Formats: sequence, structure tokens, C-alpha cells
Amino acid sequence: MEERTGAQLIAEALRAQNVEYMFGIVGVPVIEVAMAAQTAGIKYVGMRNEQAACYAASAIGYLTGRPAVCLVVSGPGLIHALGGMANANMNCWPVLVIGGSSDQNQETTGAFQEFPQVEACRLYSKFSARPSSLAAIPSVIEKVKFEFPVFNVVSCYVDIPGDMVNAKIEEVKVRTVSCCPPPPVGLAQYNAIAGAISVLKQAERPLIIIGKGAAYSRAEAEILQLVESCELPFLPTPMGKGVVPDDHPNCVAAARSRALLQADVVVLLGARLNWILHFGFPPRFSPQVKIIQVDLCAEELGNNMRPAAALLGDIRAVVSQLLEELQKKPWKYPANTEWWKTLKDKMASNAKMSKAMALQPALPMNYYTAFHHISQLLPKDCIIVSEGANTMDIGRTMLLNSLPRHRLDAGTFGTMGVGLGFAIAAALLEKTQGSGQRVVCVEGDSAFGFSGMEVETMCRYKLPVVIIVINNNGIYSGVDTDTWREMEKMGDLTNIAPPVTLLPDARYDEVMRAFGGKGYLVQTPEELRSALQESLADWDRPSLLNVLIDPASDRKQQEFPWLTRSNL
Repeated sequence: MEERTGAQLIAEALRAQNVEYMFGIVGVPVIEVAMAAQTAGIKYVGMRNEQAACYAASAIGYLTGRPAVCLVVSGPGLIHALGGMANANMNCWPVLVIGGSSDQNQETTGAFQEFPQVEACRLYSKFSARPSSLAAIPSVIEKVKFEFPVFNVVSCYVDIPGDMVNAKIEEVKVRTVSCCPPPPVGLAQYNAIAGAISVLKQAERPLIIIGKGAAYSRAEAEILQLVESCELPFLPTPMGKGVVPDDHPNCVAAARSRALLQADVVVLLGARLNWILHFGFPPRFSPQVKIIQVDLCAEELGNNMRPAAALLGDIRAVVSQLLEELQKKPWKYPANTEWWKTLKDKMASNAKMSKAMALQPALPMNYYTAFHHISQLLPKDCIIVSEGANTMDIGRTMLLNSLPRHRLDAGTFGTMGVGLGFAIAAALLEKTQGSGQRVVCVEGDSAFGFSGMEVETMCRYKLPVVIIVINNNGIYSGVDTDTWREMEKMGDLTNIAPPVTLLPDARYDEVMRAFGGKGYLVQTPEELRSALQESLADWDRPSLLNVLIDPASDRKQQEFPWLTRSNL
């Protein structure tokens, strides 16, 4: 009788569910699982930190629609991955974490790295389980349901005791499980569709908000048709950018605050009224605003605001329903309204202000100058990964996306440290698919520090990511070298240095060079353009541009400065 080890059963079960990618850090007891995965045809990427591994695996889930696996060791290894699981859960991105654990016969004995892993993961996942036997491994893995997002299943965990990994079982005793079927596509009720269209047609100041849920559902063609057939203004959330190109004439992102404040009817397509959209509350929204909400999850309908129309279903399918109904009695929002004039005037005013800041000749550069030159050189089809404070906020407005699922950032959970893991995932997909699209990771210097050692992972696998570190010597803001030296003379820096400061002019470019990548120290617009052009032309290795900017550089004045600083 042919036998299978636990490691082989895991790998073969994953392959049966069409898993293609696994990220992780191996050790006892999961080394054999990674090796078996490779034998089964799954690509294994060894990372330097479990958090980054989980971020990478979750990004694969978002970009492809099918989850990747994060493989971790027991105890601390699993705990490190919890941050990635929580981030995936908040973003509604699919990921499966497989964690080794102490042997079954050692439970409660104080075993090596013993920890209540299944119980701990329940807070961060929709499914958390341990197979009761080797024979049960395939069926437990299938229960993850690899066709997302059927019931908003996102982060999942499967626990594998160490003594199961190398134990053997006769193949005939294993429960054979086929690939889970595609999920049903949810359609909104007809009355809800009719009600939504009625509300929309009565709008004086309509606005569509496109969220990353629309990007995940592959609804770009339908939403573009809705925008253009009805001539409606739209506003993308950060990861909704590119569902309809940012340079589309109906995009009003440059007048974001004004659009949110004065819209009287808002159509939410895969976006949610959480902190990113200020909960839908005044003073960011009109107290009289009417919400048309399209969402896959029933529990999200009416969250924070009661919608005038609630459409439960798949974003792509529901927008198709709206289009079908609108075709019966075609309707367009007039182009000569006061609303369009207000939005266009505000967009022009903000663009003028940003351009003035971008063209300031002073050195060190400010954020706007750096992003102005970066935006001129980035390919239109590149995948932009972005994280940081001002770096992410300003970059969102100045670095345009033309394609869906081509921006990855801190997301719903506002997580710092995701950037390099996301970039590795995107670059791995690009390398596998041969898409010819560059992956550009724009990081604040603080954000880069969370997972900076992953540049070694990029060099090891020859992933030609271009990392741009916008270095202002701190979190939000820093100090220059002279000020730092004066503070050093004053005494213990733990009592003196502002908590937001980092070491001035840190050489992050040397970190990349240490592993064989290209590193550039950038201090002028000319150096920035030269380094970026050279990096984009190099497909053989990753590059890092360490862009030194004015530590006091900040965002342009905001329309609501008394509110929280984040304007995602």
C-alpha cells in the first residue's frame, strides 16, 4: 500500500485547491511541509519575518482572487503572523495560514513553543481548526473554501501538530476531496435596484465612490460603463484607484473633501463608511446625504448610516443589474450643472496649489517636488505599493493609477510595514506571468524600517522591485543633521529627542547594496530622475532610491485642519 506523510497530504491538498504560492519562514516542525509544497508544484518564497510573509500571501489573494498560504512555525512564529491575519481580515482579503504546533501527546506539558494557537487565531480569522487525524487533513483544508468571497471568508488558519508532519498513513485511508466549487454570485433584489435608480435620478449633486471591493470583484468594465453612460462624477478610495483610470475626466479625487461634503446622493460601490470615509458623518458629509450602498456582506449594510437603498450582492453583478435597468429608460446627469462647476473649480484650485509646491526650487526637496518628478517617470501600468504617513497620503493624490488592483497600501487597518511584503507578492506574480509591469514601492523612512530586511528576499529571488524611500528623518517629521548633533550635546537622547525623530540622513540605499541590489542616494530632482530612469530600465535586480527631503516638509493646507490628519 502506498503511504503519504502528513507534509505530503498538506501539499497535495493545497495543490488540489489550486494554491500556487506559499510564503513563510521554516523551522521545526514545518520544514518538510515547505519541501513537499515545492515537490507538489507550489512556489515557496522564504521571507525574513512572518508578518511580511503573511502580508505577501494576503496580497496574492487580493491580486488573484485566490488565497496563497503563509507557513509559520509554532508559538512566536504564529504570533508574528497574527498581524498579517488581522490586516487581511480587515481588508477582506483571502489568506490561509498554516502553523506548526507542539506534538499532540505533549499538550499541557510545557512543550517547546506550546501555545493555544487555534484559539488565538479565532479572533483574526473566519475559520480556525486542527485536523483530528492525518486522514482528515484534505477535508479540513478544503473547508477553508478557496473560492472567495462566497461568504466573506477571509483569513483562515489550519493548525498542524509536529507529530503529524512526518507521520505516515496509507493513501486509501485518506479522505479524497476535490477542489471546492465556485461560489454563487449574489444578485440584489429587483425592488432594491429600482429604488436605487429612483434615488439616483433625483440627485442634484451625485457622487460615486469606488472602493477596493469593486477592484476585488473585477467590476472595472461595468463601473466604467456606469460612469460614462450616466456622466457621473466619481471618487476612488485609495485601493479603488484605477478601477476607472485616475485621469478619467469624471474623476474628482482632486476635490475630494468638497465632493464628500456637498454630495446629496452617494453611491458606495465596494467602499464602506469606516474611518477612511469619515464614517459618513458630518462635518465631512452633508447631514442630509442619501446613501446607495452596494456590498457583498449583509452585516455591512447600514453600518454607521442607514442607506436610502441597500443592494446586497456581488459588486460586478449588481452594477450590471443597475446598467440593465438604466438601459430601459436611459438617463444622464447633466454636464452643465452647478455641481460640476463647483467640483471642477475646486479641482483646478487644488491642482494649482500642488503644482506651486512641486515646482519650488529649494533644497532639500519637499514631498510635492519629489512626487512631481516620480509621477512623470512611472509607467502608466506599474503597480504602486505605498505606505507611510505623508508619503502615502500625498502619493495617493499625485501618483496616478490607470488599471485596477495596481495600488496596494496600508488599507482599512492602516497597517504600517506592509509595503515590502506586498511588493514581493506583486513582483512574484509579474515574474510568473511575464506581464512586463514594474512594481514600484514608495515608502516613508519609518514605514521602510518595519520590514526593511525583506530587501534580501527581493535580491535572493531576483525580484526587480524599485523601492523609493521618501526620507524626512522621522515619523511625520524629523530634524536635520545639525539639529540632531546639537541635541546629542544636550544629554541623553532618550530624554531629549522628539519621539517622532529617526536618525538623520540614514543610508537605506546601503542596505540594498549590501545584498547585491542597486542603491542610490538622491538629494536633487536631477539625481531623482536619473536614478529612477536607471532603476526602471533594470529588470535583473531590485533598486532602492533613498530620497532625502526637507524634514519639515508637510502636506498642503487641508480644508478641515481641525479634524484628524489622515485624509485617506
